[in-house]
Amino acid sequence: MIDRSVVRLLRGMLEAYPAVALLGPRQSGKTTLARSLDGVYFDLEQPVDRLRLDVAWETAVAGEDLLILDEAQEMPALFPRLRATIDTDRKRNGRFLLLGSVSPALMQQVGESLAGRLALCELTPFLASELPESQWDALWRFGGYPDGGILEAARYPAWQRFYLDLLAQRDLPHWGLPARAATTQRLFRMLAALHGQVWNASQLGKSLGLSYHTVSKYTDFLEQAFLIRRLPAYSANIRKRLVKSPKLYWRDSGLLHALLDLSSPADLFAKPWVGASWEGWVIEQMLAHLDAHGKPHQAFYLRTSDQYEIDLLLECGSRLWAFEVKLTSSPTPADLEALGRKTDLVGAHGHFLISRTTQPVMANNRGSLNLRTCLDCLLSL
Repeated sequence: MIDRSVVRLLRGMLEAYPAVALLGPRQSGKTTLARSLDGVYFDLEQPVDRLRLDVAWETAVAGEDLLILDEAQEMPALFPRLRATIDTDRKRNGRFLLLGSVSPALMQQVGESLAGRLALCELTPFLASELPESQWDALWRFGGYPDGGILEAARYPAWQRFYLDLLAQRDLPHWGLPARAATTQRLFRMLAALHGQVWNASQLGKSLGLSYHTVSKYTDFLEQAFLIRRLPAYSANIRKRLVKSPKLYWRDSGLLHALLDLSSPADLFAKPWVGASWEGWVIEQMLAHLDAHGKPHQAFYLRTSDQYEIDLLLECGSRLWAFEVKLTSSPTPADLEALGRKTDLVGAHGHFLISRTTQPVMANNRGSLNLRTCLDCLLSL
């Protein structure tokens, strides 16, 4: 079993809270991780396990074992019982681990019944920091889902296509998305074409024959389901007009590549969108790495009306850091100098160019890094 970065954070939350919800996309490894902990497991999608938990409730909650409740949203009556049980002994932590994909039903139950009693922890598909560096190009090409090709290359891209079809036809409607499966599948493809671009709901809505509000609502749902990330625009008081709309990225590069019909991974570098794919993958690795280690941060991008752009701005505490992602193995000093000039616009504490260089250098809060050196220093910012 591959060691997951989030385990330390998850154990710390269990020590500090009566209940923890481990959230993440379908097939990201939540059940495997939870069952590696010492606990009693219930799969609440199964009627037999729902009955078993209901009958054994008083005995189970009186014991010392961690209760692992998978797909908790499938048993709405569970949440009032959890609240009542927790409130009888608020000082006792580490009692319940809830697993689930984010859905309106689950988050409504959490908000109404378990506010102040439960911590939220996110598990992503595999991260670069969890795998040998020799597998990083495969991780970029196939994505991080354990069954999607990173462990067995022959599964790509069929696994990704089946996964997205099942989400469109079954899971997303079950969670409350009111779109027909064909509409959702078209939305997937259009969002893949917009990867790395500024979000424009009106333009996308016209292409789909939907209103601005409807397409925004559908995309909100996909964001809650961990499929996409909208990186907000940075707001600053500078003498340039700023783009205010977020940028859109697919969170898993394997799903993106399947939607863009990358059948042969060897063809990746020949695609016109390869730079946007690399940029999104690096940004996702960085942000997920920070999340997995519980490092507080806020992430933005910056673009001005005259095309000055910073790919990623990170607020960590009182400091602001600027990053540019460039798909090259030979960045030049001029690249770093250009980033420095853009960084001066927002008064960032430091700036870093991230590429595929084999000769990273860093000094005085600036540098030319590769992903390995970037991840190594990220937690100390």
